[in-house]
Amino acid sequence: MDTSLFRKDFKIFSSPLNKDLIYFDNAATSQRPECVNEAVSEFYDNHNANPLRGLYGLSVRATEIYEEARETVAGFLNASESSEIIFTRNATESLNLAACSYGMSFVEEGDEIVISSMEHHSNILPWQMVCNAKKAKLVWLECNEEGVISPQEYKQKITSKTKIVSIAHVSNVFGVTNPVKEISDYAHKTGNGGKGAVVIVDGAQSVPHMKVDVQALGADFFAFSGHKCLGPMGIGALYGKRELLEKMPPFLRGGEMIEYVTRESATFAEVPHKFEAGTVNAGGAAGLAQALKYLQQVGLENIESSDNELTSIIMDGIKNIPHVHVIGSSRSENHCGIITFTIDDVHPHDIASMLDSENIAIRAGHHCAQPLMQKLGVGSTARASLYFYNTKKEAEIFLEKLAKVRSFMGLD
Repeated sequence: MDTSLFRKDFKIFSSPLNKDLIYFDNAATSQRPECVNEAVSEFYDNHNANPLRGLYGLSVRATEIYEEARETVAGFLNASESSEIIFTRNATESLNLAACSYGMSFVEEGDEIVISSMEHHSNILPWQMVCNAKKAKLVWLECNEEGVISPQEYKQKITSKTKIVSIAHVSNVFGVTNPVKEISDYAHKTGNGGKGAVVIVDGAQSVPHMKVDVQALGADFFAFSGHKCLGPMGIGALYGKRELLEKMPPFLRGGEMIEYVTRESATFAEVPHKFEAGTVNAGGAAGLAQALKYLQQVGLENIESSDNELTSIIMDGIKNIPHVHVIGSSRSENHCGIITFTIDDVHPHDIASMLDSENIAIRAGHHCAQPLMQKLGVGSTARASLYFYNTKKEAEIFLEKLAKVRSFMGLD
């Protein structure tokens, strides 16, 4: 793929404030093409009104833009219908919605909720809350040193007591793609006394990098964030099967999500609006829709190929740098553009600081995955995460500067 065809669409790389910036923190948040910024501005410049309730033309147009964005998300994920898409602030809020609304309503004492040891805190803390409140048990799927969950592991841990399985599609540390379809198939026939467990997928790291089909995956719920896939911050979505959403109580209560209110009670709006209390982020939804259209224009298959090519360059180069250790698989195609690593005797924060002095932005810390860090026996790691607008030249510069980290710290 010719990166230059798309890189010009991202003004941040040509800004004088970011001269020579090498942005390798895409797993935390991606950059935005100008068309996404324009879509947000277009909404506020020409269509700004409160959607859904207004009877005047401007509000009707705002509503149409908002609902068209929902249809775009539904099509992107291959949901059965647009009403299965709930707009949220991000994947974290989506997972909390699933936990608070579905989990708190249907998990009972003695039930089990299964998650993996590589989950982001956003897919751990909500389920800890549900288990504590409902006297249920949290069960952990353990992965090996490459981040792989074996069939034996999930077949042993998912049982007739399992009510929910919640798992990352792609790990934000290993970059490994989990066997979600296989886990889903097994959970649906095995969990909940043979009635089938509900499967919830954290798609924050998969949506930006690969084609996602929620029906083919067998996901009952699927969460993602806009800001990781070229969209604005503060907008995300939760896909949920309609038959499940219909049974669930609202997550938040207030304006827009009601049909009728009396002094004693209320009736709620239809799915999905009963989950979208208050004034919605219509401008953000417009930007997210444009971001997903842009990803389709680039081609998810092209993005996957670019991820693998750049990852291969860096991982091959790291093999020639003493004292640098990659976390996870030795195969670049198993990393989804995520390269997490350590350097002997150098704290990850120092690695990131030194690279920042060379205009290279990477992430350092526990990556909101402290149980995994504990399992790996490290307090924190450094992480370079790539995207299709990154270049081979940037990868080469990164390797050149990485090789000098220890000497910069006075160790070589």
